[in-house]
Amino acid sequence: MIPVGYLAKRSCEKPKGFGLPEVEDVYSVSGDVNDDFADYINAWKHNGYWLFDSPAIIRAVADEMAISLENSKLFYYEAHAMEFNEKLMNWCEFAPESSMQTDVLVPAEKHLEGFDLVTFSAHNSPECSPLSCNGLAENVRTNSHCLIETFAEAKAALESGKCSNAEPGPYRIFAVYSAEWP
Repeated sequence: MIPVGYLAKRSCEKPKGFGLPEVEDVYSVSGDVNDDFADYINAWKHNGYWLFDSPAIIRAVADEMAISLENSKLFYYEAHAMEFNEKLMNWCEFAPESSMQTDVLVPAEKHLEGFDLVTFSAHNSPECSPLSCNGLAENVRTNSHCLIETFAEAKAALESGKCSNAEPGPYRIFAVYSAEWP
């Protein structure tokens, strides 16, 4: 797994009508179900994975945008070094966008919450997390955060074709860690 960055989420509450009783909240990488702290792309402080190298950069962007980070959750992400093409059913390498600096500060303490499957059809920023966005968690076993428990299970879900009719890929497997604000 390679360090890809941080993101703050304003809300991780389970949406009303979300049909899985075992899911208590949603820790997806995508901002479709759990809101990112801001629409941060136009600040152009993200790294080549379109996330942030450190919590300090997130704070700086929030300050510039006059957005409170109070009650937000901080997440740190690592990704499998290969992405999965669901049409060709194969794995291939990917890299950060070379025009942006990427120097992710790995947190001293982090807690693994599970693994998310994330689409990258534009090959830059995280798009959709079909486990929560498309209800794929109804067919793939997830934990209380709507994440897959192990890397092996996440990889098997992709290779078995369970994502083939969700969103266009390629798909990347993200390890989702909760982290404390410094």
